[in-house]
Amino acid sequence: MAVPLFNLAPDMTVSRLCFGSMTFGEQNSLGESFGLLDKAFDSGINFFDSAEMYPVPQRAETQGRSEEYLGRWITDRKIPRDAVVLATKVAGPSGQMAWIRGGPECLDAKNISEAIDNSLLRLQTDYVDLYQIHWPDRYVPMFGEIEYDPTRQYSSIPMEKQLYALTKAVESGKVRYIGLSNETPYGVMKFLQVADRIQGCPKIVSLQNSYSLLCRTFDSALAECCHHESIFLLAYSPLAMGILSGKYFMGEGGPADARLNLFRGRYQEGESRYNLSSPVARVATREYLQIAEKYGLHPVSMAIAFVLAHPLVASAVFGATKMCQLQEILNACQIKLRAEVIAEINQVHSRFPNPCL
Repeated sequence: MAVPLFNLAPDMTVSRLCFGSMTFGEQNSLGESFGLLDKAFDSGINFFDSAEMYPVPQRAETQGRSEEYLGRWITDRKIPRDAVVLATKVAGPSGQMAWIRGGPECLDAKNISEAIDNSLLRLQTDYVDLYQIHWPDRYVPMFGEIEYDPTRQYSSIPMEKQLYALTKAVESGKVRYIGLSNETPYGVMKFLQVADRIQGCPKIVSLQNSYSLLCRTFDSALAECCHHESIFLLAYSPLAMGILSGKYFMGEGGPADARLNLFRGRYQEGESRYNLSSPVARVATREYLQIAEKYGLHPVSMAIAFVLAHPLVASAVFGATKMCQLQEILNACQIKLRAEVIAEINQVHSRFPNPCL
């Protein structure tokens, strides 16, 4: 069965599964990446997501390889440019990644323009279909934080200047649509308010935030914003960095090459959000795994199918380092969860809400 499609914009149809490339160039070699991309494309996936900072864990030696591998695959396989939908992202302020534009310090016009041009070179294309702000150019609680601290706000680039830069990128033909990522309800609505004041500003069509059985914070406020403003969710980490596959509950804590084992101590953002030492996360995950077993479902397929059932989800952004993992994700498109499965999932969620943020 082919992967179903979704109209994300009037002239942009995306597959409901989006292949995230952040393992390309770190966990996956060029040849392995090509093999996974071949399988995905042949199965009906036309939507591919990357970022200028990928792969992760981020380091100077590998920065940009994920985009490079994706661009080389399209060129090598002679895939028509209009047969794929390419999404990538500009990195927000970060003092850690000094190798990206010196920080990057901010999202002013110079930084956005430079980031777009460099991504186009790595992707070997004249344009990207969806260009996203990877995280806000202002203080917000992110990556495991839940409480807002107003004393941590820093001088940031006004949204007007960010949107002017993105508008020029669209007018030049380098970008078709724009999206946000890791945003808050305030950020979504403020960007939309500011965009209304800028002549020719492109439509913000998507929000790429985390959403999974273990993280449903999108539903508390963002869902209302997106519903009324016709913005669709690109749900990343639908497997909660692989936790929902159940592999970390196997003997000795799961495979040595599983991401949370392979990069232990080197991937702070991931480990802070997907903390397997959290008793609540472990109990909740075990209960979801039991539901899958009870109804004869593969836990990966159940987790992905749950995300795809959300009325505001356009596509689930997944990662896969092995062919068997990719196949399990593809299988989810053939599943429609029964009402009793959803009811049991919601019962677990009511007792253990959002243990991973």
